[in-house]
Amino acid sequence: MKCRYTFGGDEHLFVEVDEAMSLEAFFVSLAVTNAVRDAKIKGVTEICPANASFQIKFNPDLVTPDNLLGMVKEMEKDAEKAESKLDTRIIEIPVWYQDPYTHETLMRFRERHQDPNSTDIEYAASINGYKDVPSFIEAHSSAPWFVSMVGFVSGLPFLYQMVDRPRQIEVPKYLRPRTDTPKLTVGYGGCFSCIYSVRGAGGYQMFGITPMPIYDPEQKVRYLRDFMVLFKPGDIVKWKPVDETEYKAIVEAVDKDDFEPRIRPVTFDLEAYNSDIDGTNTKLMEALNAD
Repeated sequence: MKCRYTFGGDEHLFVEVDEAMSLEAFFVSLAVTNAVRDAKIKGVTEICPANASFQIKFNPDLVTPDNLLGMVKEMEKDAEKAESKLDTRIIEIPVWYQDPYTHETLMRFRERHQDPNSTDIEYAASINGYKDVPSFIEAHSSAPWFVSMVGFVSGLPFLYQMVDRPRQIEVPKYLRPRTDTPKLTVGYGGCFSCIYSVRGAGGYQMFGITPMPIYDPEQKVRYLRDFMVLFKPGDIVKWKPVDETEYKAIVEAVDKDDFEPRIRPVTFDLEAYNSDIDGTNTKLMEALNAD
């Protein structure tokens, strides 16, 4: 895996680890950006990791572009030898699939969709070869997902499905973006699922909604008081389908400051995962459900 380096203006170094998203590319990006952070290079002002790339903002008066480039390339060599294990968390996220809120929204924007005669989740099920929506929901929610990036909108996670490539769901974004998306919508675009942290424009297919806040700039939500953003790269997510009654019960518990998400510490080993994907996922599920 050979990184591609380009400069963005006078203050940014962009590094593409791979053209395609993979967990291998994510681990290289993570190792290099961690090394840049730990090196405390004079002049580096911001480090932004993404799914299979990263960007570094720097002050050219304090570190020249060529010197920074040379240092990062050396860190890339070390990253290729780094151990692909990560101490992280698995987080259960409840989802009300086919909820009325995202349904009302998607119906307002059918002229921007590939198939105006079906809903987003019906379309996704059809093009991925599932016989019906329940089968698609089972596929979307049964395996865990890896948080490969947080951003674009504050607190929004990009989630990569932890199954072998032939089983990965792929769904194109809307033909033209919507001007509205409900807050906490569970969406899908390309090979990534996501959660819209705030209400706003968007182009991802809408499958459902979670009652669980993931971004709270006022830090009033119980489990977001230490930090306003729930997710960080490397987290693992397990979707939990819920019905209307369960959804409303969680919303009420959040409002009463009485909701605590199910979060468990886990160690993710990329080598073990590649050797036995389903076995690794089973162990992650066991850790999530452990008392």
